[in-house]
Amino acid sequence: MEETISLKELLQTLRKRLSLILSITFIAVLVSGIVSFYFLTPIYQASTQLLVNQSKSDQTAYQYNEVQTNLQLINTYNVIIKSPAILELVIKDLNLDMTASELTQKITVQNEKDSQVVNLAVQDTNPKKAKEIANKTAEVFKTEIVKIMNVDNVSILAKAEAAKNPSPIKPRPLLNIAIALVVGLMAGVGLAFLLEYFDNTIKNEQEIEKLLGLSVLGVIATMDDTDFKNSQKKQARNAKVRGEIIG
Repeated sequence: MEETISLKELLQTLRKRLSLILSITFIAVLVSGIVSFYFLTPIYQASTQLLVNQSKSDQTAYQYNEVQTNLQLINTYNVIIKSPAILELVIKDLNLDMTASELTQKITVQNEKDSQVVNLAVQDTNPKKAKEIANKTAEVFKTEIVKIMNVDNVSILAKAEAAKNPSPIKPRPLLNIAIALVVGLMAGVGLAFLLEYFDNTIKNEQEIEKLLGLSVLGVIATMDDTDFKNSQKKQARNAKVRGEIIG
């Protein structure tokens, strides 16, 4: 016969293992909070915007084909911005103690769909350095793209600015703690059901009736050494009393 588990049994299992579930959840939250606040290095971000437009001569209005050409160029520009030809100049000008490949990991370049605006973001443990790298990269790219592609169609829309009290973009301790809470709770519940599944011991007469399909006729009570000694003393007293009555 196929074994089924009722909702009541599931709730009983959760109730029985509640201390285990809460312990695992608490440990997960505690570890996440300690790591987020004391071990993870805060990362700050600075962003600047570039506009890719077509150089104009006598025309006064943008044509559809020109816009499409600019949009196609953006993908090429996104690659050039993070190329050694640009980043090595940035490293030299700012006297950075890193290689071009290491600097590449700090820079993110992207643009919105069908937009001629390129967002250049830099992440660093120092907010001031992030701002300097972002602005310098934009300036170097604007200058060098004229030599690389023989075009002059890049403008800097907005320079990166550093706030007085900048907030790191990561880590996010509250988010990490919330995730740890959910993961710890799921792990605790999963472990509780796993332990219950592998627990083959019979704990009460109800489980015997369910397992064998037979009614329990009697139960032998457990007795420790103290109860056993007290029982013997009681029996001895009763025997003595009976002997005195008979005598």
